[in-house]
Amino acid sequence: MLNPQKLDEFAKRLGDLLPESASQMQSEIEKNMKAGLQGVVQKMDLVTREEYEVQREILTRTREKLDKLEQRLAELES
Repeated sequence: MLNPQKLDEFAKRLGDLLPESASQMQSEIEKNMKAGLQGVVQKMDLVTREEYEVQREILTRTREKLDKLEQRLAELES
C-alpha cells in the first residue's frame, strides 16, 4: 500500500497551498486532507510494487510457455 509518510507529505503540500487566511486552521485542514486521502487510496485497491513485479514475472513466464506450446502445436499439425 502507499507509504503513510508520503500521505503526510502530500497533505502538507496541499496545506501549504491554502491562502493566508486559512493558515490558523492549517493543521486541522491537513489532518482532514490526510484522512480523506487515506480513504481514497484504500478504495482504489492498489497493489505494492513488489506484488506487481511478482505478477509481472508470472505473466512473462506464462507467455513464454504459451509461445512454446503454440510452436509445438504448429509443428505437430504440420
